[in-house]
Amino acid sequence: MLVALLATTACRRNVPLNSSTTEPEVVPHPVSAVRTGTGFELRSPITLSTEGPGDESLRAALADWMGEQSRHLGAPFAFTADDVNAQISIVLGVAGVEAESYRLEAADGRILVAAGDASGAFYGLQTLRQLLSVDGEGRIRSAAVRIEDSPRFGYRGMHLDVARHFFPVEFVKRYIDLLASYKMNRFHWHLTEDQGWRIQIDAYPRLTSVGSCRAETIVERNFDPYIGDGTPYCGYYTKDEIRDVVAYAADRFVTVIPEIEMPGHSLAALAAYPALSCGGGPFEVGTRWGVFEDIYCPSEETFAFLETVLEEVLELFPSEYIHIGGDEAPKRAWEESPLAQEVIRREGLADEHELQSYFIQRIEAFLNGHGRKLIGWDEILEGGLAPDATVMSWRGTAGGIAAAQQGHDVIMTPTSHMYFDYYQGDPEYEPLAIGGFLPLQRVYEFEPVPDALSAAEAVHVLGGQANVWTEYMKTPDHVEYMAYPRAIALAEVLWSPSSLRDWDSFAQRLARELPRLDRLGVNYRLPDVSGLERDRLSLEAVTVVRLGMPLPGARITYTLDGTEPGRTSPGYARPFALDLSNGPVTIRARAFTSSGRASAPAQATFRHAELRTPDLDSGDALLSGLSRTYYEGPFDSVDQLEDAPAAGRSTIPTVGFSGAEAPEHFGLVFEGYIRIPEGGLYEFELGSDDGSRLTVGAEIVVDHDGLHGMSTLTGQAALAEGFHRFHLEYFQSGGGIGLELRMRQPGASKAMDVPAGWLYRDGAGQR
Repeated sequence: MLVALLATTACRRNVPLNSSTTEPEVVPHPVSAVRTGTGFELRSPITLSTEGPGDESLRAALADWMGEQSRHLGAPFAFTADDVNAQISIVLGVAGVEAESYRLEAADGRILVAAGDASGAFYGLQTLRQLLSVDGEGRIRSAAVRIEDSPRFGYRGMHLDVARHFFPVEFVKRYIDLLASYKMNRFHWHLTEDQGWRIQIDAYPRLTSVGSCRAETIVERNFDPYIGDGTPYCGYYTKDEIRDVVAYAADRFVTVIPEIEMPGHSLAALAAYPALSCGGGPFEVGTRWGVFEDIYCPSEETFAFLETVLEEVLELFPSEYIHIGGDEAPKRAWEESPLAQEVIRREGLADEHELQSYFIQRIEAFLNGHGRKLIGWDEILEGGLAPDATVMSWRGTAGGIAAAQQGHDVIMTPTSHMYFDYYQGDPEYEPLAIGGFLPLQRVYEFEPVPDALSAAEAVHVLGGQANVWTEYMKTPDHVEYMAYPRAIALAEVLWSPSSLRDWDSFAQRLARELPRLDRLGVNYRLPDVSGLERDRLSLEAVTVVRLGMPLPGARITYTLDGTEPGRTSPGYARPFALDLSNGPVTIRARAFTSSGRASAPAQATFRHAELRTPDLDSGDALLSGLSRTYYEGPFDSVDQLEDAPAAGRSTIPTVGFSGAEAPEHFGLVFEGYIRIPEGGLYEFELGSDDGSRLTVGAEIVVDHDGLHGMSTLTGQAALAEGFHRFHLEYFQSGGGIGLELRMRQPGASKAMDVPAGWLYRDGAGQR
């Protein structure tokens, strides 16, 4: 049958699906997709057969897949033993097809999914779902195609924090269903935290009787003065519920990775068992968000407790990896603890950072002894990395780069691109979030393998993961709004070859996929109207404005007077000219769907600009690199750096860290000139954790000040050829750390790091 179908499709005219005439209606983008004909009709009922080793493992997933297709297409699906006449045939164990990979052939009324294993067949069915459609006369049709597909990365993950806010089993299953349908294969289940312990442990019943309940929850961001809601908040998963979720995920080829936090983020456990602390307590389960000083003490009692907990965890989760957190563990309790100091002396450790490394290495040895591997957040690098640990790099990519260069496996999950608790638009129109700014396109632009890695080092990048921290997400609807469609963008980043990734193509294919989320009742965020992602400069007095539809059939309305567009505002039909001769013009636009969904307002201000005259025409009197002033102390705005005493001055080739900065609470100011090789509009992308501000000449180009996680803002500058004064300020206020500056030259398709050869300073520096 396989040979016959291949022969049938080979004689047809092959047209690449990603040609100018046809886009593949598939997300994520396949490795290879070729149109082999005009498509065909499937008859009802649609029959399906499976054969080959392991086909029984497909049955649960197939039943769900067939049910969804039956509801969507209005035609029943049925298994058949007659594989010769089956309309859809699934063949497993095909030679030359690797795990998770598949080939899909659709021609002459027959569809074949050929895979090396059941997971590959499952992913082939997810692609087939997107190829089947109902035409205007109610006929079920399929494109005639030949697809060969395989994942770029083996680890394609989504995370969910159920400790800050607890979600029922049925929603966790729905979450797994969605990520699996876009070929994601890891579910990172964050089960313990300061604010709640969510997993039943028989040996320590107080973990759930005490640790799973907090007295109340902070109201929004009312930290100072603190305001709580006065309502007890409880919840945990029984072992039977966890077994059910793990089995359910396995049926969809998703591995569940549990996270049991240590040594920090452990206040809920300490409330239940205060003897595990260095101070003895008493403690209460956390009612506010943030980082708490009290952590596990490195006592033998603590290690016995954690090993017993992990033994029960290992019984529930067959995952190769177990996540132990390791992040945001303050050391003050250890600094003040005679027991912790004795462990440092006994083990010949240099300090508390090496004590944390000792702590993690003991846990790793335990897990390795049980045939498992340890994953931790990138803080586990501090003091020396455990021998076989895998690093989840969240504070930018620097931790992942360092780990890969040391020969350790890495999963990239930086705040800059992978934190789905960040805002997606203007906070005025978005539900409450932790901060930051991470629009859909920024997720899609993520490259998991940094340029800094050699080919040999890059193989240690196993893939990537998005994190959904739920401090401000109380409901399943809110989680879905924050996760989708950003999770679909991530799916393409992790599955598809980087050479095939194209934002415009993805946006079109995503628009065709969103109606499925409507059918499933997913509370996704309708993407913004495109064309208004940032304020824009024009070197001409008249510019052309192009807006883009986020969804087929949506209607865009807009205003030019600053008011919010409604359903009855003027509609956008085609690109239009905008006259800037009388001053800046602000456009606001929204999209409205026939189902009643509306996008958040998008806004951009358009200005006519003249090229800025350079401060210097020649760099003859300049030296390469920037002047760098270093400050130490607590800051919450770059404005505070102006009056702060300098802790040191140096020069540096380009914007970045020297490696000599304090672990946290410091500021940097970079000063000099930037060489502009040709006049035009330059776009600067400034990413930071925490605040930053870029000034070129006397104009602020990007203002990204304030306390926030790693996120990026963009600004434009109209610059004439020559040397322009350059001033960049940054401060770090604890937690994550990051500073990135990229620029896009006139006519360039993408941004690049600012070359060191473009940055100069004078002999005395500038203030």
